[in-house]
Amino acid sequence: MIRSVRPKEIHLVNRIGWLRAAVLGANDGIISTASLIVGVAAAAAHQNDVLIAGVAGLVAGAMSMAAGEYVSVSSQSDTENADLRREARELRDDPDGELDELAEIYVKRGVDRTLARQVAAQLMKSDALGAHARDELGITQTTTARPVQAALTSALTFTVGAAMPLLMVIISPANLLIPLTSAASLGFLAILGAVGAKAGGATIPRATIRVTFWGALALGLTAGIGKLFGAIL
Repeated sequence: MIRSVRPKEIHLVNRIGWLRAAVLGANDGIISTASLIVGVAAAAAHQNDVLIAGVAGLVAGAMSMAAGEYVSVSSQSDTENADLRREARELRDDPDGELDELAEIYVKRGVDRTLARQVAAQLMKSDALGAHARDELGITQTTTARPVQAALTSALTFTVGAAMPLLMVIISPANLLIPLTSAASLGFLAILGAVGAKAGGATIPRATIRVTFWGALALGLTAGIGKLFGAIL
């Protein structure tokens, strides 16, 4: 009897690297740009001035996201590389001690001590540094830092997110700019929350409510501040 071949499993955790950067970028693009637009509009600025402020916010925000993601994820990468170099030295200087250390990790996970030592020896024979990186340091192909990927993903998704409230500035009548931009931006945030939850296997209603709540709070605060400064100036 020929057994059917099981299809390869798709693990959602493999999406962590790009999904986090994508959701963060799009979310920040919508909230920061919409808040900037609403705040400037609430200060009784002309529609063209609001549009210019929004475009400036898009460009500055996209560059800020790219730079911030690259710097922060590069720091993570530097730390991982430093740990790997130290681990490589320890493997070179004390291979028996590193074997004991790896075996003890498996024992703590519930593996019989004799078997744990056999497994550790086999893994170290095949790829000693890889085994210690994965099981001692927690560094895997899935979680390893990718600065360029994070920077490009964040900048691109920020731009896409920021373009949505900017479009509302272009198509909205001047007297309805604030309510239409606010409502549309909250709708975009709800869609983003649902899409991000679906991609990550999370609960859609909870993610949608969470991202919409913080967006509404940001819009309300900036509108209030803009109105206040508009009245003073």
